[in-house]
Amino acid sequence: MFAKRLRRQVSKKEKQQDGFVDWFRRSSPYIHAHRGKVFVLSFGGEALTDEGFADLIHDIALLNGLGIRLVLVPGARPQIEQRLAGREAAMQVVDGLRVTDEQALACVKDANGAVRVEIEALLSMGLANSPMAGVRIRVGSGNYVTAKPLGVIDGIDYQHTGEVRRVDAQAIRNLLDTGGIALLPALGYSPTGEVFNLSAADVAGAVAVALGADKLIFLTENKAADGRGRLINSMVPRDVDALLARRKRMPEELSRVLQNGATACRGGVNRVHILNRHDDGILLSELFTRDGAGTLITAEPYELTRTARIDDVGGILELIEPMEATGALVKRSRELLEQEINRFTVVERDGTVIACAALYPFDHARLAELACVAVHPDYRAAGRGDALLAHIEARARTAGIDALFVLSTRTAHWFRERGFAQVPVERLPKRRRDLYNWRRGSKVFLKPL
Repeated sequence: MFAKRLRRQVSKKEKQQDGFVDWFRRSSPYIHAHRGKVFVLSFGGEALTDEGFADLIHDIALLNGLGIRLVLVPGARPQIEQRLAGREAAMQVVDGLRVTDEQALACVKDANGAVRVEIEALLSMGLANSPMAGVRIRVGSGNYVTAKPLGVIDGIDYQHTGEVRRVDAQAIRNLLDTGGIALLPALGYSPTGEVFNLSAADVAGAVAVALGADKLIFLTENKAADGRGRLINSMVPRDVDALLARRKRMPEELSRVLQNGATACRGGVNRVHILNRHDDGILLSELFTRDGAGTLITAEPYELTRTARIDDVGGILELIEPMEATGALVKRSRELLEQEINRFTVVERDGTVIACAALYPFDHARLAELACVAVHPDYRAAGRGDALLAHIEARARTAGIDALFVLSTRTAHWFRERGFAQVPVERLPKRRRDLYNWRRGSKVFLKPL
């Protein structure tokens, strides 16, 4: 009897070992693929209060040990609310945005500091007979995120609630190059020394775009589900837009994560993972198995730079109208666009015009005007304007053009940074000079090809 029981135990142990070996071998392609890559990982302050948080820290340490370059962006909402309750205060919420007054800001700074220290402490553990045995992880934090105030919206002053203005990507890369983990609390700083309360999801999205991260990962309290509560396995940004339009009562945290995920994809981050943090080991399951375990948002699958067609007129109008309203572009009617459509080049992404520019040659002068340069706001951080300009310049050279000129009122620095130099209006070809709008007062810039 004893021998039979022992054989069953040995057999069970052998099967477990075989399963582990098989899993480890199947994960090896992902281990090789992820080494040296930059992952931005964000999670809410709720994770720190969970008894399983130590396991998450162990998984993060494992990723670091496998050569993955990590940026952690933790939230601190429950910690902030706890401190506000201790002062018998509350943070006002208007249209999903929190108003951070002086008293709330003190709680925000205190809570984020405590979250940072707790994570640093857990990542510093190296006890024998534990998953962190022998681990030596350097953690760095600092004023890497510059912020600006959200300001006054519909008469509400959001005070110390801010939004990301700029990310010091090079400083973060320098830290990652040392093998350390970057830890960025949801705080931002201004050049005037102010501190702003930020959304962790907003910070994570902005940092991922600035770094050109390979992955942006959100550990959330709620899964991304369809109307029947079923997990959505994969989406592209336009699917996210449609989901947010349909689901008006989605939890605020999930809505903000989805918005930032779609924006990050449009900004050049190829893969965004949304994972339910309550599933133990989900981070490893998502990254090291074929099918994953959460929701994947990927960049739009199709993009093409081409000569515009007549059916692009509507898309071009939708793209340029906001810039016409601010005076950055001269207003063009649909009729004029239809007549001049062959002058336009567009960047199309999954059937949508996301950038355009027009080229008007003046053959006798071997000059051409670059006009109506516009890029959709969601794609301006991904170099679309530079790629479009390079395409136009190549097209002009092929046509025997020696130089491009552009008239600008609001975007002069962009053109100057790309080799255009200001010249007097008299340098324009006579036919174009006769049409110059002196009341508009556009500056003229020229670039030899």
